[in-house]
Amino acid sequence: MKYLLFAVFAFSALLLSCSKKEPADLYPADSPKANYDTTAIDSFSNGATSVDVVREIRMSSQKYQDSVKEALKLQEQEKKLKEELEKENKKKTEEEKRAQDKSPLKTAETPAAAETKTQ
Repeated sequence: MKYLLFAVFAFSALLLSCSKKEPADLYPADSPKANYDTTAIDSFSNGATSVDVVREIRMSSQKYQDSVKEALKLQEQEKKLKEELEKENKKKTEEEKRAQDKSPLKTAETPAAAETKTQ
């Protein structure tokens, strides 16, 4: 039974694939033609946009560039302030360490001197 179904399927596939029917033309010669220019035009090329629109685009891009420059300047100023604060904090911590280092030495020297005097 399986062989019979396979044979019928193979025979029908052979008949359909070997038919003399020609495929339909995907692009017929009598297709309608566009009566206008179909080439792509860049939206920023001359004549594609009005003068007012071009001026607005240039102004907005200039404003954007200015705002970017201002933001960069602010970031640089913030970095400088942070660096200055870090330097000041380091100086303070170093001074505190020096003060702590000096104070235990003085206290250590004082009892030793007192002991030698008592002997």
